[in-house]
Amino acid sequence: MTAQPRIREPAIAGQFYPAEPEELRATVTRLLDAAPLVADAAPPKALIAPHAGYPYSGPVAASVYAHIRPLAGKIRRVILLGPSHRVPFRGIATTTATAYRSPLGDIPVDHEALDAIADLPGVQLLDIAHGPEHSLEAHLPFLQVALGEFELVPLVVGDASSEQVASVLERLWGGPETLIVVSSDLSHFHDYATACRLDTATTRAIEQLDEHALGPEQACGCRPLAGLLRLARQRGLTITTLDQRNSGDTAGPRRRASACWNWPRMPSGGPRTMPPPAPLHWNRSPTRYPIPAPASSP
Repeated sequence: MTAQPRIREPAIAGQFYPAEPEELRATVTRLLDAAPLVADAAPPKALIAPHAGYPYSGPVAASVYAHIRPLAGKIRRVILLGPSHRVPFRGIATTTATAYRSPLGDIPVDHEALDAIADLPGVQLLDIAHGPEHSLEAHLPFLQVALGEFELVPLVVGDASSEQVASVLERLWGGPETLIVVSSDLSHFHDYATACRLDTATTRAIEQLDEHALGPEQACGCRPLAGLLRLARQRGLTITTLDQRNSGDTAGPRRRASACWNWPRMPSGGPRTMPPPAPLHWNRSPTRYPIPAPASSP
């Protein structure tokens, strides 16, 4: 008997990004087409990109995702890590979902990869962390438009150490078929000048692979980001910043700017290369679990 698919349904469609498929695809394509490209850039092994509403973060996210468009058909698996905003827990949450759904279609979850990390410290099955979480979902339309078909390894990161995250990434590192994406914004709710000052310092720390300089005040995705930086240092990789802006530069007021987004790109070569939380909402059940709607601002 074939197991029934378990679909993680969209939680922020129509809030952070358009819910209508044609409008969403057109929006993402327009953002990608407008993004500047770095000439002769090496294919990236890992990306760091934002997860706020597209009016705020879309242009900056496009700055990094535009660089993987030539890799469509080559990247077949995406390891996507983002911080938990809704459900407090320790460790790294996997899921029983067979697919993540966006308005652009379903993305199959790579359960062989999830099984491969199940024995690592901190890794646990926790569907409830995935249901309402926007830090992963916000990336899916960009990945779908840029790459086409691929398998997803979705990981929501709670109170996890950099060692735990690095161990997961090391085991899943793979080759050119595997891309790692860490979801993070930077500072929130400062005036424009303060946000730029704080985020510029955070950007420098990220470029220097300084995991110890990052905390929740610097980046909401500090825990998955610290694990990536730790492993990058061990592997002798470097990070290149492609874009850094905040909501005062995109769609928000400068008196209260949020998330000076900084999108480093980690080349794949060596040092010289470049309300209570809702349960996971399954499509198999007639019950429509209410998912708390996060604000679409960063």
